[in-house]
Amino acid sequence: AKALIENGCRVTLLDTLPEAAVTGEKPYLTPSGKPFEAGVRGFWKDYPNIEELVSSLGLKEDDVWTPFTNSSFYSPDGLEATAPVFSAATIGNGIKLPELPSPFGQVAATFALFERIPVTDRVTMAGLLYAILDYKRDAGTFEAYDRMSAHELFLRMGLSKRLVDDFVKPTLLVGLFKPPEELSAAVAMELLYFYALAHQTSFDVRWIRSRSIQELIIQPLAAKLKRAQLPSAEEDGEPEPALRVLGGSRVTQLRLGPDGRVTSLGYKAGGWGSLGVEQSVDELDGCVLALGAKGMRSVVSGSPQLARAAPELCAAASLGGIDVISCRLWLDRTVVTRTPANVFSRFPKLRGAGGTFFMLDQLQGDDPQLLWGDDQVQGSVVACDFYNAGALCPLSDDDLVSLLMSELLPSAVPGFRQAKLVDSHVARYPGAVSWFSPGSFTSRPPLQTSVPNLVCAGDWVRLGDRETRAKGLCQERAYISGLEAANQLARNGALGAGRGVEHTVIQIREDEPQVVAGQAVNKLVMEALRPFGLASPWVR
Repeated sequence: AKALIENGCRVTLLDTLPEAAVTGEKPYLTPSGKPFEAGVRGFWKDYPNIEELVSSLGLKEDDVWTPFTNSSFYSPDGLEATAPVFSAATIGNGIKLPELPSPFGQVAATFALFERIPVTDRVTMAGLLYAILDYKRDAGTFEAYDRMSAHELFLRMGLSKRLVDDFVKPTLLVGLFKPPEELSAAVAMELLYFYALAHQTSFDVRWIRSRSIQELIIQPLAAKLKRAQLPSAEEDGEPEPALRVLGGSRVTQLRLGPDGRVTSLGYKAGGWGSLGVEQSVDELDGCVLALGAKGMRSVVSGSPQLARAAPELCAAASLGGIDVISCRLWLDRTVVTRTPANVFSRFPKLRGAGGTFFMLDQLQGDDPQLLWGDDQVQGSVVACDFYNAGALCPLSDDDLVSLLMSELLPSAVPGFRQAKLVDSHVARYPGAVSWFSPGSFTSRPPLQTSVPNLVCAGDWVRLGDRETRAKGLCQERAYISGLEAANQLARNGALGAGRGVEHTVIQIREDEPQVVAGQAVNKLVMEALRPFGLASPWVR
């Protein structure tokens, strides 16, 4: 919407959430009146486009985000590892660690921070360093890695079982929300490289400083866009708002004209399950589908013309989604933890899910009252998220809260045993998150569909020659894809004369010289071996 409005377009935004929730004007509150957000999301070092957005809104980074923070990994055996703030890492006597070529900087900064995994297991990670040089050698090689599961790749690259079980698997469960055996090897490599291996400081992460992302970033953006006006379509008419938000509206179908272009869409007010009368948005110049697999399935199944014209969207609609659960706990006392951001690893009671817990009273401690609504401030406020949570979803809210309070949290941090629950809230999001399953790459929606004025946006979208280095389930990637969707409509002429301006997309940091050189050498060797059938023989 931002890029289109800045290009002089009128935009109608439809969302199943109420309008006030879409624009951030009315944040979600629990039945007891306390604030709640669907999942805690981090902002990593290489998010330049989101940082530019915040700056363009006149906001100060220190008012929006916390400082970069450490993270801890806990198993039933206790603390497994701590991820440092790499940009502030020190060596002996408090001397600041200089930024070293990757991966030497990461090794130096974390060597003493693994509590239990032996060095003999950690060094087996070297196999992945070679895979990083090879997996995107060309389109065919990437697709071969995509057809393989991450579990198979780890076996073939020689990673030890303990390293995978105790560290890599929990990392993937909270990074891509699935275990290695259910993930594309290519996407797992993209995630590990972008967030951890591209640069020494790639893993540095910060969090929203208070309230919610909706309130601190989306609301100022929405307010700015709603103030934008365009000349009236009628002669001598009053200027008209550039943005119209139709909250609580579920798109039911897209309609194509004789020329094969999207001309209108149908929707029902009231969100999912609405029995209301279908309404229309007509005379469309272009359309952006910012949907996950579940939403795509709903739109394509109700749009027979679209299904015939865009088989790639039918393929995207066939992909699966991942179940997520978010819990928030209000406690009667403050619990001290080593770090504010934490990961659960190898707990049998998770039933195969990944889990995190965030100490909001540490991350958002400047004004604790904001975490408690109108209630009296007492102790810690903990946000807990479960990913790949299909086996946990059948549990009752009380059972999930009991699992956290009686088992998971006290096993990680004994101080939780003395805390009593004051209030809690649980929300389930079935099939809500993109699942990068083995072989799914070619079925993911493209930026430009077969319909000339129909484009796609979202973290799962294939961006083609507009591809970014931001990968995986990533807010930066999702935002970039939205900008590129608007840019694509401008490039292909769908927006009409005088609206061909493209929004600037800031590039992520370049690969380091040793990586570029290694990829070039590997490509030469593999191309020489290709005639003998020996190029990357571990994938096919």
